[in-house]
Amino acid sequence: MKFLRLKDVMEKTGLSRSAIYSKIKEREFPASVPIGSRTVAWLEADVEQWLEWRVQVRDRAAKGYFN
Repeated sequence: MKFLRLKDVMEKTGLSRSAIYSKIKEREFPASVPIGSRTVAWLEADVEQWLEWRVQVRDRAAKGYFN
């Protein structure tokens, strides 16, 4: 199990800090895990799964658009 800090999540997803927290609030992005009194991180597997889901959404939309 590997944790990613916010900077790493931003780099991996291309999302800004505010976009990440907005998507978490809307339940469209994995929630962070508290790892210290003022520190949070994300499970890498959760972020990877979210990225894969985004690709699937894109692919389904493209099939519907072109067919």
